[in-house]
Amino acid sequence: MKLMDNQVHNAIVSFIWGIADDCLRDVYVRGKYRDVILPMTVIRRLDAMLEDTKPAVLDMKKKMDAAGITNQWPALCNAAGQAFCNASPFLLKDLTSRAKKQTLKVDFEAYLDGFSPNVQEILEKFKFRNQIDTMIDADILGSVIEKFISPTINLSPKTIYTDDSKQTVKLPALDNHGMGTVFEELIRKFNEENNEEAGEHWTPRDVVDLMADLVIMPIADKIMDATYSCYDGACGTGGMLTVAQERLMNVAKKRGKEVSIHLFGQELQPETYAICKADMLLKGDGDQAEHISYGSTLSADGNATRQFDFMLANPPYGKSWKTDAEKMGGKKDILDSRFNAYLDDGTQLQMIPRTSDGQLMFLLNNVAKMKKDTPLGSRIAEVHNGSSIFTGDAGSGESNARRYLIENDLVEAIIALPENMFYNTGIGTFIWVLSNSKEERRKGKIQLIDATAMKSPLRKNMGKKNCELTPELRKEIMRIFLEMEQSEVSLIFNNEDFGHWAVTVERPLRLRVYPERKIPAGILKEVEMETYTAAIKAVPSTIALDDWNAFAKATKLKSALLKKIRPYITEKDATAKSIDGEPDVELRDTEIVPFTYEGGIEKFIENEVRPFAPDAYIDNKKTQIGYEISFTKYFYKPTELRSMKAIVADLESLEAETDGMLRDILGGL
Repeated sequence: MKLMDNQVHNAIVSFIWGIADDCLRDVYVRGKYRDVILPMTVIRRLDAMLEDTKPAVLDMKKKMDAAGITNQWPALCNAAGQAFCNASPFLLKDLTSRAKKQTLKVDFEAYLDGFSPNVQEILEKFKFRNQIDTMIDADILGSVIEKFISPTINLSPKTIYTDDSKQTVKLPALDNHGMGTVFEELIRKFNEENNEEAGEHWTPRDVVDLMADLVIMPIADKIMDATYSCYDGACGTGGMLTVAQERLMNVAKKRGKEVSIHLFGQELQPETYAICKADMLLKGDGDQAEHISYGSTLSADGNATRQFDFMLANPPYGKSWKTDAEKMGGKKDILDSRFNAYLDDGTQLQMIPRTSDGQLMFLLNNVAKMKKDTPLGSRIAEVHNGSSIFTGDAGSGESNARRYLIENDLVEAIIALPENMFYNTGIGTFIWVLSNSKEERRKGKIQLIDATAMKSPLRKNMGKKNCELTPELRKEIMRIFLEMEQSEVSLIFNNEDFGHWAVTVERPLRLRVYPERKIPAGILKEVEMETYTAAIKAVPSTIALDDWNAFAKATKLKSALLKKIRPYITEKDATAKSIDGEPDVELRDTEIVPFTYEGGIEKFIENEVRPFAPDAYIDNKKTQIGYEISFTKYFYKPTELRSMKAIVADLESLEAETDGMLRDILGGL
């Protein structure tokens, strides 16, 4: 049955794909076919679903018009038996008989205007009405409509038979799940056509499958007969939500559980937002479609008061969020509790990264939406580039974010994926796996998995994507994760292994005084010069010139004047006495002291610094706490160097070879 379904779905996809080549080829560039095909696919499916109830909707509209009722949509959708409806007098098939272009345009626009507000929003975000004039001018709108209502494909949920006896099926019904499959396949094909922008809103299915497994499989046996929620704050076309929903349904079904799943998301790009909502409507998830918010998750959170069971995301990496920062009052004044925390001593921990890259903010947004009062808590899988794990010095927003996540014991694992896994970037990526209800063996621990070599080459590159995670490879990664394996590709660390102190090490300033030196003209006012000259003469000859403290005291000059003259009558001298409380800024250094260093900061300075700088001391006020995770540090395997013996043997072989060649040349002469 599944094979039959796939054949039917593929045939429909091929037919719709062919409409673009048949009707749009000479009017649109190839990359713009989607601007017509995707919204028309949505419109045709909705049209087919509303066909049987059209008379009831029009009858209801007539009654409500007569009664002067203005808010008609709830009753009209109820009459249609769907979460949407169309109150125009037309079905798509009624529009094919229009002989004049202008009549077709007017009626088609009236037909579109007849859709309920939830469909209007989708059409608006698709900017579909912008295409009508283009299609009318090129005289292709009628052809496009005729193709979509062709009797050779069936986009309706009703079976089409060869005759009224209904004995022989001509075209099988397309249920909501099947329609979702068709629509997602069209999206995938368009994304592959436009490789340069695919990664913007489309995560490869193999990566999504792994992420869904990472959040669901560890607690699969704890799934109950209950309602669960899935959320994606950068949901694109909704692929992650769909896969998570399917995975959770299958896991529950295998364990004999009845679950209800609610999907929530937010998307900033209008077209991808429209695709996401349309996809849910086409699958019959009208209520779910209402849970997709439009706008920026960072500056206009559409789910500020909600908490979720499962969260997945592929936020934009290396993308500026400066516009969001300005909307939130400027980077320095952001008070949003998602991005600010407080330490036990009441100190504010600001976790706001540089405005050139906001991906960690999406992770913090998810953390803020974790459930704290349920047995399973919440689970998160989010894919980032390497910036999130190591960018930012101690005390920076990025480091503080890592500190918050690790010190609150939220990070279960980080998995390094192979390079060239995504369509628009070849860089390495990492999946963060978070939970606020860790199983006992994971508490205080973080698992790092190096899956960079676990890849299968694609027969044909898709943009920059040249490899994939096959089901077997995903299964192996999940085995390593679930078993908490310790091996060459999987290491288990304590949380504190990733923490360090960034310590400012000072050396005292040491100056030798040369009182005989002249102060350059213009540095001191006349009165100051007179005061200074008199003071120098009054300094006893017994004052040591290698001690600025004693010399300054002997002059009895005010500190402001001493500050002016010091650069001109002193030089640094390592043998001079140190100046009270004043460091030599040129000798200042920062040392990174791991939390795991035995004896802590003091012991580190004693062992690693003072043997080389006995007068070194720490400025405790400047000490910062930092966290970073370096896969290179733990998994790097240096290339084995060739032995000297092998190199010498090669050189001798080359020497013998060239000697023979030289004899042949000389012999010829």
